Amino acid sequence: MTLQQIEVPTSPAFLLDKNKIISSARILKQLQDQCQCKVLYSIKSLPLTAVLQWLKPHVDGFSVSSLFEARLANEILGDSGSLHLTSPGINSDEFQELSQLCQYISFNSTHQFSRLAKNSSAQCSLGLRINPGLSTLDDDRYDPCRVNSKLGVHVEQLINLPLRDKIEGLHFHTSFSSRNFEPLKKVVNRLRAQLNDDLHTIKWINLGGGYLFDEIDDYQEFVTLVKQLKQDFQLQVFIEPGKAIVGQAGFLLATVIDLFVSNGKKIVVLDTSVNHNPEVFEYQIQPELINNDVDGNYVYELVGSTCLAGDIFGEYRFKKPLLLGESVIFKNVGAYTLVKASRFNGYNLPDIYALKGNQATLLKHYSFQDYKSQWLG
Repeated sequence: MTLQQIEVPTSPAFLLDKNKIISSARILKQLQDQCQCKVLYSIKSLPLTAVLQWLKPHVDGFSVSSLFEARLANEILGDSGSLHLTSPGINSDEFQELSQLCQYISFNSTHQFSRLAKNSSAQCSLGLRINPGLSTLDDDRYDPCRVNSKLGVHVEQLINLPLRDKIEGLHFHTSFSSRNFEPLKKVVNRLRAQLNDDLHTIKWINLGGGYLFDEIDDYQEFVTLVKQLKQDFQLQVFIEPGKAIVGQAGFLLATVIDLFVSNGKKIVVLDTSVNHNPEVFEYQIQPELINNDVDGNYVYELVGSTCLAGDIFGEYRFKKPLLLGESVIFKNVGAYTLVKASRFNGYNLPDIYALKGNQATLLKHYSFQDYKSQWLG
């Protein structure tokens, strides 16, 4: 049975393939067995509690970026793993609770460290997020190492840093949706060259996320890199993938609610919008569509139902004409969709379903009361 044949009673609907999520996590578990790294799920990509429950037995913990994420992750995780936090925006009045919830905190600046570290709980291991100053991305919107970056302490600042004896770990995140390990190798080589002595004094290093492990065929470079770090510096090594676990497991189902011609182009209005998949508008990308056929003779521009002029998914081809009431399904939208989605124009958020085999089970429905409570003064 194909995804198009699974009956979903509501539209728009966000579909999550549970088996795919667990399969991606198991790939990382195999990787972990080969090099003894520890795997964290970065919940910013999709913090749905059902997903956290599915992943809990397959990861070593969760990575978080705020107090609310830490509270939610802690409720799910309990004592069965560790929480790791890094964020440019840690408020002083939240830090004590954060240090009680999290076992690891990587400060984003030396000023943040000096101001807050003294208030941390004894159980919390403190580190610094570092910026190697090595850009591996062409688009500044994704690049943590862009000029004047707000993310991390530049490596040069660590040399002779007075705080060094208090720093137990280092964290970096320099890549985005990479399908090979070249960026990671370059960064680690730079850190070895600049911080060799300091790497002997710390207990752990977090290599961040940004690598699509589920789309990489050969992990040997990664395994060798981690084993060498552990052997040379006796470090605990963490990774924190997000999109690599949930990205390909998410689908957005929508229904055709109007068709017309505008200046010779056939327009199809869907009952969803780019506000349900905000990175389409944010990064001007065209999402993949299961129904798309590159050889199809019927060409339509798929657009959303809001009054935003740029609420456009893009142009797609079909084997046969689209009809009113027909469904289309966007794929590979598991990460950074729902977590950024909004009810712009008052259009409701999609219902969320778990897919397992040929069964779709409703996980969450948003009501008018949810919309109203958001705007109650």
